[in-house]
Amino acid sequence: MSQPTSASQTNDDPAQAPPGPRTMRTFHQVLANTAVANVTSSYLWWALTFWAYLETRSVLATAIIGGSYMLLVAVFGVVFGVLVDHMKKKAVMVLSSVVTLSTYLMAGALYLAFPESVLVDWGGPWFWVFAGVILIGGVVENLRNIALSTTVTLLVPGDRRDKANGLVGAVHGIAFMVTSVFSGLSVGLLGMGWTVVIAIAATALALLHLFFVHIPERGIAHVEGEAPKGFGFKGVIPAVMIVPGLLALILFSTFNNLVGGVFMALMDPYGLTLFSVEVWGIILGITSFGFIIGGGLVAKFGLGKNPVRTMLLVNIGIAFLGMTFAIREWWWLYAVGILVFMCLMPIAEAAEQTIVQRVVPFEKQGRVFGFAASVESAAAPLSAFLIGPIAQFWLIPYMNSQAGQDSLGWLLGPGEARGIALAFLGASAVLLIVVLVAFISKPYRELSAAYAAAPPSLHTEGDDAADASADAEREPVRSREIEPESAAEALSPQP
Repeated sequence: MSQPTSASQTNDDPAQAPPGPRTMRTFHQVLANTAVANVTSSYLWWALTFWAYLETRSVLATAIIGGSYMLLVAVFGVVFGVLVDHMKKKAVMVLSSVVTLSTYLMAGALYLAFPESVLVDWGGPWFWVFAGVILIGGVVENLRNIALSTTVTLLVPGDRRDKANGLVGAVHGIAFMVTSVFSGLSVGLLGMGWTVVIAIAATALALLHLFFVHIPERGIAHVEGEAPKGFGFKGVIPAVMIVPGLLALILFSTFNNLVGGVFMALMDPYGLTLFSVEVWGIILGITSFGFIIGGGLVAKFGLGKNPVRTMLLVNIGIAFLGMTFAIREWWWLYAVGILVFMCLMPIAEAAEQTIVQRVVPFEKQGRVFGFAASVESAAAPLSAFLIGPIAQFWLIPYMNSQAGQDSLGWLLGPGEARGIALAFLGASAVLLIVVLVAFISKPYRELSAAYAAAPPSLHTEGDDAADASADAEREPVRSREIEPESAAEALSPQP
């Protein structure tokens, strides 16, 4: 292993190209490649969800599929982060595409090997095997997204990284918009078999293109004395606890995701009772412009002096929206509600990101973000697993009964999916109560004060000497080592 070198020395090393116009072109190629991969993964995943509900008419089946996806993302998030630390970023991306392509090929083989009547029997094993291999391919695709975040630091100059991250967010929003439309059209017009074929071809194309993208990374950088070992949880809890109110913020976001799991499990079944699968896909595509609108509002107007307050106000809006957008079985009310919901979500996410970036020292932000992602992602599948059987066996039958209509018909009106509407109403009412309690809580005041007292920017590579000195007072100066290439680099031939 080579001797440790300082961060500045590493950046001046001719073996490591400094960020500039050439590396920006590489970043744009990586971003475009990741966009194709993400669109393909989302396309097949949405198609699976649509197909499963249309063929089984089971809310429980879709809840299990959606909950399993989120659960695996939460479980493997830390593992994926360790892989990114141990391997070159291009090797990580190639590995992700290879695994995803392999699972999609397996799904195609299963579709050819069994008649569709066998695959759609969700009480039998082959439905879950077919859904499981597609699920694994989608989960592993998240490995590429973690690697993409690190390539922003590697390839983009420090003063342009915020704009680069904006491009990454826009790509995710566009991917959601495109896939929701094409997934519904694909399942409705082509069927699940041809949908899998399209996903295989697009994944293979992205993998082929990736071989010709050169990411200028000669070694694997890490902080001296903190080489990735185990699962990298060292220092996570102290980094969270040192900021008053930060743990409460993470727990609040976790609870928010717990409520979000109800919507994740039931929004598609509710939408498919109002629209055909083709129209539902188009509706989701149109309403997903909300992601772009919400992100644009943040980019133009910011989040105010206190993003903690902004986040809670946004969540009050989300709670009221969830209580009203399905209160009657009107297609336009549901569609407008989804549009507003998608406008609010990026504002809430941007607020949380901004808070952590300001109150947590730069060198510890990755640990905090990783811990928050793992904890928050684990909440949604828990509620999705719970709400599926509750809706299937209790809420829906109750609201379809005369007793349910007599007791709650005045509030929810008549219709086929009043049980799902009741689930939306109840979950949103609980969220509203929790947000109002958070507003008067001590952690809210402490975190707001910590945000106001923190410096507007934290030390990053290339800051002036004064900022570097301030960071040195918080923690000893770090250095970076360059490890020899991993054996996994063989997956990523250099051009």
